[in-house]
Amino acid sequence: MVRQIIFAISLLITIAVFSWTAGRIISYFRLTKPGYKVQNPGKRFLLMMKVAFGQTKIFRQPLTGLLHALVFWGFCIIIFGSIEMVIDGLSGSEKALKVLGPLHDFLMAAGDVFAVMVAVSVIVFLIRRIFMHIPRFEGTEMKRRSHRDANISLSLILLLMLSLIAMNTGYTGMKRLSGEEIAGVYPVSWFLSGLFPAGRTETFRIIHEISWWTHILLIFFFANYLPWSKHFHVFLSVPNVFLSRLEPRGKLSNMDSITREVRLMMDPETAFAATSPDTVPERFGVRDAEDVTWKNYFDSLSCTECGRCTSVCPANITGKMLSPRKVMMDLRARMKEKGPMMIRNGKDYNDNRSLVRDYISGEELWACTTCNACATECPVNIDQPSLIVDMRRYLVLEEASAPGELKAVFSNIENNGAPWQYSAEDRLNWSNGLDFKVPVMADLHAGNEKPEYLFWVGCAGAFDDRYKKVARAFATILNHLNVSYAVLGREETCTGDPARRAGNEMLFQMQALQVISLLRDYGVRRIITICPHCYNTFRNEYPDLGGNFEVISYLGFIRRHIDEGRLVPASGRADGRAVVTYHDPCYLGRANGLYDDPRIILQKLGNDIEEMGRNRSRALCCGAGGAQMFKEAEKGKKEIFIERTEEALRTGAPVIASACPFCMTMITDGLKYKNREDEIKNLDIAELVAQSLGY
Repeated sequence: MVRQIIFAISLLITIAVFSWTAGRIISYFRLTKPGYKVQNPGKRFLLMMKVAFGQTKIFRQPLTGLLHALVFWGFCIIIFGSIEMVIDGLSGSEKALKVLGPLHDFLMAAGDVFAVMVAVSVIVFLIRRIFMHIPRFEGTEMKRRSHRDANISLSLILLLMLSLIAMNTGYTGMKRLSGEEIAGVYPVSWFLSGLFPAGRTETFRIIHEISWWTHILLIFFFANYLPWSKHFHVFLSVPNVFLSRLEPRGKLSNMDSITREVRLMMDPETAFAATSPDTVPERFGVRDAEDVTWKNYFDSLSCTECGRCTSVCPANITGKMLSPRKVMMDLRARMKEKGPMMIRNGKDYNDNRSLVRDYISGEELWACTTCNACATECPVNIDQPSLIVDMRRYLVLEEASAPGELKAVFSNIENNGAPWQYSAEDRLNWSNGLDFKVPVMADLHAGNEKPEYLFWVGCAGAFDDRYKKVARAFATILNHLNVSYAVLGREETCTGDPARRAGNEMLFQMQALQVISLLRDYGVRRIITICPHCYNTFRNEYPDLGGNFEVISYLGFIRRHIDEGRLVPASGRADGRAVVTYHDPCYLGRANGLYDDPRIILQKLGNDIEEMGRNRSRALCCGAGGAQMFKEAEKGKKEIFIERTEEALRTGAPVIASACPFCMTMITDGLKYKNREDEIKNLDIAELVAQSLGY
């Protein structure tokens, strides 16, 4: 009875302390914004089973992934034995769940084996952290405390496993010598206890008793240490994956407050509508911890500090200040600093510090290419880019603070409908030199004709000298297929993508609503675009504003017509198959999952594809996304486009195929920088197809 009382007191203390800690954390959530809806539970459950329990993203690094998966799966199994220990401790029973029969035997056996595998894995992790100095474990955000915390957590896990093995060894040895029935199967511990045939029953009983208490008290201590540790993800990783966003990674959330403002400006009847005097102006974007959504804060608590996100960040790889891991750690630290004071003094409390600038500098925020490599790599599905863009939104919308080049881009989009200073009258100049006339939507509309497709040329296709060739190549393919299509010509304007990625949500929505209105007037239903950024915006972001269209990537369009036999390119050359390497645009690949279409097209053209070391979902960004195309890069040891071009050159392929105007520009610049532009060709897939057709 005394044993049960001591155990009950220990359990009550554990629950009380954990409840107090959980209450503190929950109170911080109340300070955040509610702007994240959780829908489609069935799809979320399947995602959780795949990513959290299946550990699929962990296996993107196979060896360490396997070790981590063994630890996770081991905990999932061993927790059954922990529950049994709590029941035994409170009731005074021994192996209370043995009534489950074969299931109990299986779980005990699995837990016994997993204890050894987890212990070995943890020892490997400790060796890696203490002696091997893995680059992704370093960084300005990784203070001595972070390393110490990781080592303490791993040591506690190791002690838990060793005490579990000792407990099972004592139990099997005690039962073996006394001749009593053993409840459960313990293959490892049975073997270990058998190594001491001369042992006494009492000795094994003492080993079991000491190990039992050591193990359960370590569990109680560990449960209350975790919320103060980076290993809090032990509790939060599974629910965070369940709660992770289901939309394509290229989609940015819509700011409904901005939508209301823009619609008021665009609707004369409501432009001067009175607002309630009690309405408190809402801050645009994220300035401090209380401006984030509850899901952003949940992400920060779920962060394992593993550094996988930072290790694939193109800005960080090339020596710039941005570290996606640091962004999440800074949010967590800022809430820990300011949260208690806001609870005590009210949400309006101001300590003259903020997340933006005091924790995260503008230089870090403007270095992001929104390539989503970090979100793709994160094993618990944290969405770092959306938080970075929200902080950009604050800088632009609240402080009018942005790099000078981006302010010029904003002005150009407002005045000219393009990021550059070109007149809308020149929108159709790209078609000069074609031996056929490109149909214009206004002309067809005037003749009561309605084309099947709108060919959205995009700003780069209309104005960039290099990408005009791609626009002409795809128009040639459309003409070759005798497809019913038209372009908007001088009526086309920027989709607003660069403005949104740069934080100017107001300008983006003004452009978007203008485009949607125009397309509705023409009755447009199907859009083909040669720009992945336009494709992503039309497909994923315009629906939030009422723009629902069937959006088709030109690569998908070309592949479909090749598969149907309507487009028959010449396959191969007289001197043999050509070797091509393909650069995956972020806004086709990671943003929208389009990896196969371009590769199948290249193979149909008779090319052998020599993949770069980083390809498909691991492909390195060209460095132009996130509005980086229009500004100077932040300081670093190397430009991102040079890093990517060097990787392409290492393949030895004479042709670098791409499928994005931004990527085309950056890789072309990289070839010029490396003085290889005369021997290495950078061609868009549309150009390669047009060439194969004899154009």
